[in-house]
Amino acid sequence: MTSQDQSLDTIKDIKRMMERSSRFISLSGWSGVSAGVCALIGAYFANKRIHEMFSNGLPDQSYDGIGMRSIFLFNDLIVIAALTFIGALITAFLFTFLRTRKHGVPLWDRTVQRLVWNTFLPIAVGGLVLLRALSLGYFELIAPGCLIFYGLALVNASKYTLGEIRYLGYGQLILGIFNLYDFHNGIMYWALGFGVLHIVYGLVMWWKYERVSQ
Repeated sequence: MTSQDQSLDTIKDIKRMMERSSRFISLSGWSGVSAGVCALIGAYFANKRIHEMFSNGLPDQSYDGIGMRSIFLFNDLIVIAALTFIGALITAFLFTFLRTRKHGVPLWDRTVQRLVWNTFLPIAVGGLVLLRALSLGYFELIAPGCLIFYGLALVNASKYTLGEIRYLGYGQLILGIFNLYDFHNGIMYWALGFGVLHIVYGLVMWWKYERVSQ
């Protein structure tokens, strides 16, 4: 090995150490896949519940200007969304935890704290905006709003983890904007964004970063 080759190896080692100190690069591709699968399952049950509710032919009795059937449906959808989120969070955490243990890197350090904060802030602000939209009765804004604020969170967090995650964020933003002009297909956009895009992203990340190390 020549001195030039040794210098290049040294530079690569320094670059890897700098990346580990400034970015959390142990996100597992299977975390994205598992989150996407949970989202697709949730979208399936939500779509099934919608069809069941509106195919039974029962009158939609009014309550303060809002149909009772709509209120019951919305409550059911909230429960489905909450269970989907919890399932996705648990499985994503599990796969990432296993990968950090495999590579001997800390799961919670200064870099991870910055990553969590930059992810949480847009989502928290978006949650407050969407809660206000709910209180005003703008239910059609919930699906596109979730996609848009989640996309902003991913783009914002890409500075502290794998840079490719910003492309997942761009995809969420594009779908959310399309959904703003196609309110009646919110479940479809939700499934595409949180489901299909997550699975595609997870498989690409696994192929690029994890396949060789296994």
